[in-house]
Amino acid sequence: MRAHEAGALHAEGYGGPPQWLPAPDDVNDLLEPLWPRTVRRDERGRLEVGGIDAVTLAAQVGTPAYVLDEDDFRTRARAFRDGVAEAFARFGGADVYYAGKAFLCTSVARWIAEDGLGLDVCSGGELAVAQRAGVPGARIEMHGNNKSRGEIEAALRHGVGRIVADSFDELDRIASVAAELDVVAPVMLRVTVGVEAHTHEYIATAHEDQKFGFSLAGGHADKAAERVLAEPTMTLLGFHSHIGSQIFETAGFEVAARRVLGLHARVARDHGHVCPELDLGGGFGIAYTSEHHPLTPAQIGAQMADIVEREARAEGVEVPRVSLEPGRAIAGPSTFTLYEVGTVKEVELDGGLRRAYVSVDGGMSDNVRTALYEADYSCTLANRASDAPPMLSRVVGKHCESGDVVVMDEYLPADVRPGDLIAVPGTGAYCRALSSQYNHVPRPPVVAAADGRVRTLVRRETVADLLALDVDE
Repeated sequence: MRAHEAGALHAEGYGGPPQWLPAPDDVNDLLEPLWPRTVRRDERGRLEVGGIDAVTLAAQVGTPAYVLDEDDFRTRARAFRDGVAEAFARFGGADVYYAGKAFLCTSVARWIAEDGLGLDVCSGGELAVAQRAGVPGARIEMHGNNKSRGEIEAALRHGVGRIVADSFDELDRIASVAAELDVVAPVMLRVTVGVEAHTHEYIATAHEDQKFGFSLAGGHADKAAERVLAEPTMTLLGFHSHIGSQIFETAGFEVAARRVLGLHARVARDHGHVCPELDLGGGFGIAYTSEHHPLTPAQIGAQMADIVEREARAEGVEVPRVSLEPGRAIAGPSTFTLYEVGTVKEVELDGGLRRAYVSVDGGMSDNVRTALYEADYSCTLANRASDAPPMLSRVVGKHCESGDVVVMDEYLPADVRPGDLIAVPGTGAYCRALSSQYNHVPRPPVVAAADGRVRTLVRRETVADLLALDVDE
């Protein structure tokens, strides 16, 4: 964490630029892996997405706004669907589940269903969106470490394809609700495999000391399998493992697959039950800055298929039907946030360095990831090109917090000024989903750009919306 006993300004990361951020030769250049597929600069130097330039977008929908490249989103979803299916074709195929928690609205849920992916939901609210979009129950998996009776009932009534269980209390709850409804609940058990993913501690989810899953240590996962097999209102589909998020290599999945398939083999040997499915999670990383180098969907599929085949052979079992969950890798790169600059202030740092503090009309209420996870982002001037030299800059929000930072370090043109537009890429995942009304600032809209037009997926919140929940009696 960026902290120091003498104060935050003394902490690592508050001096000059990080090593991975060299000053650009041309401050107008766009680093292709960071941006949606249709983004470019037009002949006037304006950022353009889906055939619409940023100035026109700002005039039509206002700022701040999450701008989603519809073609990019759907192309990424299909690339995962096809890349994983092709890699696992020798085992009869595999399934891909989109992470609703990354970003979900009715249109996105409908796209996911139309494009042949499954949908991972982890609350009753996310399930309600899926139902509104007409997503078939069989294509939905229900996550969550503390699902209520109401959420379980809604999932079973909708006929979800799987409920991923995290605890013995939850298994009791699922069995009880299933008995009341006179149905058999399809259950997967989330297994904590003891793998330390190379990611931020808050998004590493397979080490022992955390809230998710049945631990393999001490035989808890084995006992959970016995519990499901002994209950006529539940059927054991298989096991689920998720080692973390923003992961750039597949080595950690080798250990996870080995341990989960070991459990799979023990259940088959000791109980005569061959689980038909295996979910290895995913959480694959995306490029937020030039330091990130994500794998392609085809590379991920090929590497994961080789891992599963090798570990299944070592255990002497057939490869079950495998599912993967790309996480942010579909939604994240498809969207950028468009802001308007309100103020610019230069400060002098140690060693004669100077930094511009560029304040925009959003902040931690629409992107809390920088404050929460120390996430790094990039950005660019969106309304024009500039001949000015690059200047080390920090893009900050309008909230009453010194930690209200959107982009910690970036080079923007030295002539950036109030009224300019700034675009921050990679904000499609966990930005709108984690947004808040901090300081009573209404949340931005989500708009989709495609074929020269823009349409609203989630409308802008208003002050009237804020006041509507305020019961004044």
